[in-house]
Amino acid sequence: MTDPKVVVEAIGLTKVYGDGEKVYALNDVSFRVQAAEFVAVMGPSGSGKSTLLNMIGALDKPSAGKVIIDGHDLGSLHDLDRFRAKTVGFVFQMHNLIPTLTAIENVEVPMHGQGISERERHQRAQELLTMVGLQGRGHHLPSQLSGGQRQKVAIARALANSPAIILADEPTGNLDSVSGDEVLSVFETLHSQHGTTIMIVTHDANVARRTHRILMMRDGKIVQEDIVGDTFTEDLKVLARSELGQAVLHGQTPDTLSPAERDLIQQLLKRVMA
Repeated sequence: MTDPKVVVEAIGLTKVYGDGEKVYALNDVSFRVQAAEFVAVMGPSGSGKSTLLNMIGALDKPSAGKVIIDGHDLGSLHDLDRFRAKTVGFVFQMHNLIPTLTAIENVEVPMHGQGISERERHQRAQELLTMVGLQGRGHHLPSQLSGGQRQKVAIARALANSPAIILADEPTGNLDSVSGDEVLSVFETLHSQHGTTIMIVTHDANVARRTHRILMMRDGKIVQEDIVGDTFTEDLKVLARSELGQAVLHGQTPDTLSPAERDLIQQLLKRVMA
């Protein structure tokens, strides 16, 4: 049995800003993402999440270390723009659709210059819009679509050139809960039914728990990695890391808990954090 293909590999990835007092946006980060994985990157603001995504997507260059995407070292590529267009699909918090183009035309944009005929571009765009649940909406302008629908068009556009990986930066950040759930369902379907490799940056634990692996970042480093289990276990892990959970784990009983309740919660938290 062959090992799964590695789509993303970061080795000692470091990004430093400032000439005087240096600020480490990323500090010696290393990890791998295998084909067909669905990975979340979590952490507080300023932890380095978006910087990491920019490095992986070849939107910025590291101060040290390297990124290997689909077997190619980004630092050694001569035509980085062309490689990025064919290998990485981006979905941002703001959909960044061109307002004067229809949904189909927006999805076709990345296919221009790729040697694909107009007929093939149009057909693939229609197929991708159907895949994300927007059949019949292809001729609508972005202004005629809801926020969730616009983000689905952005996902279809990211898939246009069959990239090795989709990178999504807070894709539900500007959406209401219903629209956000629909967008996450699209990602889940792409992963489960089409084997799409997805890496999503989020500050929302509810979003992260719908992926299969979570990389926790703090101060430019990956400080923890979790394989997502059942929802109850994941909720206990979130509680364990909270102020209340830490207090219980250290034997401090809040006034609202009896000693028996504290002992039960303490046992559960110790078990999931073992």
